[in-house]
Amino acid sequence: MNTRAATAEVIAQVLRGKSLSALLPDYANKVAEKDVGLLKELCFGTLRWYPAIELLLKELMPKPLREKEFEIQGLLASGLYQLMHTRIADHAAINETVAAVSKLNRPWAKGLVNAVLRNFQRQRAELDAQLAKNPVFTTAHPQWLLDHFFNTWGAPIAQQIILANNQRAPLTLRVNQRCVSRAEYLGQLADAGIEATATQYSQEGILLASPLDVAELPHFAEGFVSVQDEAAQLAASLLLLAPNQRVLDACCAPGGKTCHILETQPNLHSVVAVEMESRRIKRVEENLARLGLQADLKVADASALDSWWDGQPFDRLLIDAPCSASGVIRRHPDIKLLRKAADIGKLAAVQLGLLRALWQTLSPDGIALYATCSVLPEENDQVVMAFLAETPDAELLPIEAEWGLKTDYGRQLFPIIDGSDGFYYARLRKNGQQHG
Repeated sequence: MNTRAATAEVIAQVLRGKSLSALLPDYANKVAEKDVGLLKELCFGTLRWYPAIELLLKELMPKPLREKEFEIQGLLASGLYQLMHTRIADHAAINETVAAVSKLNRPWAKGLVNAVLRNFQRQRAELDAQLAKNPVFTTAHPQWLLDHFFNTWGAPIAQQIILANNQRAPLTLRVNQRCVSRAEYLGQLADAGIEATATQYSQEGILLASPLDVAELPHFAEGFVSVQDEAAQLAASLLLLAPNQRVLDACCAPGGKTCHILETQPNLHSVVAVEMESRRIKRVEENLARLGLQADLKVADASALDSWWDGQPFDRLLIDAPCSASGVIRRHPDIKLLRKAADIGKLAAVQLGLLRALWQTLSPDGIALYATCSVLPEENDQVVMAFLAETPDAELLPIEAEWGLKTDYGRQLFPIIDGSDGFYYARLRKNGQQHG
């Protein structure tokens, strides 16, 4: 399949509400192997800058396209992205994008695509000046999200979040210390000519200077390392794991934290990992198999206890709750299009519901770790505050750490350029006396 036509179809499907991570694997199989890198670059880049690109298209087009023509909208957006943010020569970007119209079976749009892209070339300076005071244009973020960032955290942190969101995400590894030490693996990377450094806060983390195919990593297939952001690597140590504990990892896909828990404490009694989507549980199975680890996997809604729980209490509970993913926008730029302001209250209700339900599975004196990849307090501190207010046998177990920002109930990490993702943790203990 033509790479730019494939990009246009992916963008169109995102505009219709589908996620990039669900779409890309299929489309990567449709283009030539040598073009997979370009497909990913065009999809990620176009979506990363889409809020700004959309404003340009409104100025450049006589009227908006209807939903059935979102493929042309996607093609135009990717054309503008190439002209604005890539090293592709302008003439090549325009010619290849116009040529892709016929691959989309929209011959009527050839003139439109050519005219819009060439008009942008001619009017770029004028359009930039015209939109320079529009924060959606200058930041490439929807206004509701900008309001949240600035109103909650103030300008310096908000600007840091925005800058990091608009960068390519770094590639961070987690060393499997059952196989190799971090120092030893850094040596193996150096021998392979791969530049890397130890992460600042995770004891098992390694940050690569440049992303690469995992197949190029020494002993990846044998389970020496996994790909996992540094912020996510902090979960296992926060659980205060010990031998013979029963551990529950709710909402476990793709399995990074499940595997890290098992690597960190190999003498656990058991680990139960729950995931609602059977499609995503396959990723967990693959990661466990590569690392030679075992967990009891269950496809279920974690909050529907009757559908999966045998009534045996857990000593440790990890709730990596579904959230806005506002802390990992650089990894999922389609969030800028898919998330709406009204979603946040709905997500907070789901998160509180999970805490309420799963708290029943925790043993007296057990510890629960609540985590999200969000930077919005409505999904973080406010959820924990509401839960503590209604739950007499729950008490806060403070997190003393050097990373992130201390909040009233937990710690908040923000996305950092060439560093960790945005993430939130709060830790709770079930008060055994009140419980009994």
